[in-house]
Amino acid sequence: MEYGLNKVCSSFATGPRQYDRTFYEFRTYCLKPSKMNEFLEEVKKNIHLRTAHSELIGFWTVEFGGRMNKVFHIWKYDNFAHRSQVWGEAVAKDKEWQEKFLIPNLAHIYKQEIEITYLVPWCKLEKPPKEGVYELVIFQMKPGGPALWGDAFKRAVNAHVDLGYSKLVGVFHTEYGALNRVHVLWWHESADSRAAGRHQSHEDPRVVAAGELLL
Repeated sequence: MEYGLNKVCSSFATGPRQYDRTFYEFRTYCLKPSKMNEFLEEVKKNIHLRTAHSELIGFWTVEFGGRMNKVFHIWKYDNFAHRSQVWGEAVAKDKEWQEKFLIPNLAHIYKQEIEITYLVPWCKLEKPPKEGVYELVIFQMKPGGPALWGDAFKRAVNAHVDLGYSKLVGVFHTEYGALNRVHVLWWHESADSRAAGRHQSHEDPRVVAAGELLL
């Protein structure tokens, strides 16, 4: 498991087969340390040029856990034809986006990772109630799919949800990318409330019992 605050192959379903074609593209950029602040300023100034073409779910930087000087963003697409239209026609022909952001900032990025994910059938994308910090937890699951761990994983996630110390934003499974990977995105009011909630959860018998099912 990988944890990060403030900040992505085979697919699986933990319930009825998912027919919604909407998917979420996880994009992770690793930046040169000396260019991180400059890159973020350019994003703030020019991101509207990119969001004119498709919906941005969120854009985060990493504060704790994992690789530093990294940004992570999620984009929503109706289907693969929609993504092809956005990238092949809209973004590729948007000279203002290319000249003001893309070309000047490509040199600041030394690594890019892209994963195509779907929401699990039992989870809807939720909007956090206000500003806070986010935690992305990445699970590398055992091969075999939901027949082995699907129901247990759902119970483990819901055990934390029921405690109420954080809000579940979404649970995503990878369609293209690393095999057997699940991303769980949480919202917390603060890093301290997250720490207190996690401490509480480790002593809750419901969480302990659900977690043991995943071992």
